Amino acid sequence: MTVFSAKPQVRPGPRRQRLPLSVALAAGFAVLILFITVFAQVLQPYAFEEISLLDRMKPPFPLEGYSPDHWLGTDRLGRDLLSRLLVATQTSIALALLGTIIGAILGTGLGFLAAHYGGWVDEVISAAVDFGAAMPYFIIALAVLAFLGNSMIVFLLLMGIYGWERYARITRGLVLSARQEGYAQAVHALGGSPARIYARHVLPNIMGPLIVQVTINFPETILFETSLSFIGLGIRPPLTSLGQLLGDGRDYLINAWWLAVIPGVVIFLTTLSISILGDHLRARLDPSLQG
Repeated sequence: MTVFSAKPQVRPGPRRQRLPLSVALAAGFAVLILFITVFAQVLQPYAFEEISLLDRMKPPFPLEGYSPDHWLGTDRLGRDLLSRLLVATQTSIALALLGTIIGAILGTGLGFLAAHYGGWVDEVISAAVDFGAAMPYFIIALAVLAFLGNSMIVFLLLMGIYGWERYARITRGLVLSARQEGYAQAVHALGGSPARIYARHVLPNIMGPLIVQVTINFPETILFETSLSFIGLGIRPPLTSLGQLLGDGRDYLINAWWLAVIPGVVIFLTTLSISILGDHLRARLDPSLQG
């Protein structure tokens, strides 16, 4: 007589979702850009402003006539393009990141003020949000630079104001919704001050959508900076940025195409990578998009 023993059934654990290939590649490229932003001064093989007229217009590897001392070629003054590209990436990313942080803090703070005080404060901030969303900001930036002149402080403030109305609109709606939740009312009933309620309880609960908005606004800020630098109203020599490299190389597209193509490819891949990461993060943080 054969006795069959029942084996205990083992429930499979939760399956770990594999990271999509596009997201993994975007994350890897974003880490590389972040590494360059931090260590560009160490990685550059030459000083980015070093001139060598004897090595001008050298093509990049593996084109015929390339110089083993300049793997990405040189520009019209013989400056090493790799060194200039590293420093330009550092400048553009640092300015865009700082401008995005300023815009996020400004918009989030105004959103909290509009939701807390209501009344005429809410109306004024909401009107400013509608005005900022309706007006072409690039034209406003050109007008401000024409009247105030091009300085690093003015340029950074323009980048910081860019996109603030999106954070204000999102924050206002989320705060008004969070104030009706039970946890906010319970803390208020226990004697918690509005500042404590907003900072300790409301802000952590609305941080997800704000982080997603940062990933959306950051690549747009990069394009905003490169656009102004491309037309000569952003970063100026002796400093350099991706937009300035792109603008300097547009006059040499026929005989030295790498001067414009290589910075353009870096701009494209950087904004694309951050946008892919932002979409993936939005899908993970937004419950309505989860399958």
